[in-house]
Amino acid sequence: MGLAVSGGPDSLAMLLLFHEVAPRDFCVATVDHGLRPESASEAAMVARLCAERGIPHDTIPIALAKGSAVQERARAGRYRAMADWMRELGLTALVTAHHADDQAETMVMRLNRGAGLRGLAAMRSVSAVPGAPDLPLLRPLLGWRRTELAGIVEVAGIAPALDPSNHDASYERVRVREAMTSSDAFDANGFAASAAHLAQADEAIAWSVDRLWDAAQVAAESVDVAPPKDLPRVLALRLLERVMEHFAVSSPRGGDLVRWLESLDAGGVATLAGIKADGRGGTWRFTLAPKHRSA
Repeated sequence: MGLAVSGGPDSLAMLLLFHEVAPRDFCVATVDHGLRPESASEAAMVARLCAERGIPHDTIPIALAKGSAVQERARAGRYRAMADWMRELGLTALVTAHHADDQAETMVMRLNRGAGLRGLAAMRSVSAVPGAPDLPLLRPLLGWRRTELAGIVEVAGIAPALDPSNHDASYERVRVREAMTSSDAFDANGFAASAAHLAQADEAIAWSVDRLWDAAQVAAESVDVAPPKDLPRVLALRLLERVMEHFAVSSPRGGDLVRWLESLDAGGVATLAGIKADGRGGTWRFTLAPKHRSA
């Protein structure tokens, strides 16, 4: 497997922990975005620590165009680079150092946006690399606190890289972090535990949708579903998302999907994202809508 190690205290602690329990079973990559003058020396520091411990290490440079949403674009570029690295080396999983405080911050940010169950489940301990659904992403440190990880690095006598953007209040995550750490009203462990419970509930919904899909008549160009009476809305909406996935269409979650479901419930016919849904006769039939030819 491959560890994503930036040189910050969290990922350095992960590196030290893995070296303690599985010293020969992983390799490490550091992505250098080139966004700060210190990034090259930070990557070199990680490379040196790995060399001292006999751990294979690669520095992956990526270039980001100037523009807005730097953190979001850096994250996407980082995962793309990591996915390419994994495939090149034949690695079975990518491991990141997300921890309980990250989980709590993510949950609060999503609460602020009115997220549903899937969003409030936040980060999963096992998921897929963003943009690469065939590659597993592992987060084994979700039960650890930020201070615990920093303590591991301090005891090891290592000076971690400190990214100044982690204190830049123009970023939402930083504002949430500062609010949570400045008050004893927030318990990161409690948020992380709630996220885990919500993830279990979300998995139960996914299991139920799998059963509905197994009972459907699925062909390359059509899907026929006999929805059970009083099918809960959350299951019906997830089922519609599965239909979108079947036809390789990005699911327009939110109001459009709800209106599509309402049309089906009323026994109507409606088209969304190029998929025709026919709810007449109590059965839902989905087909690709014919494309209109321009004159």
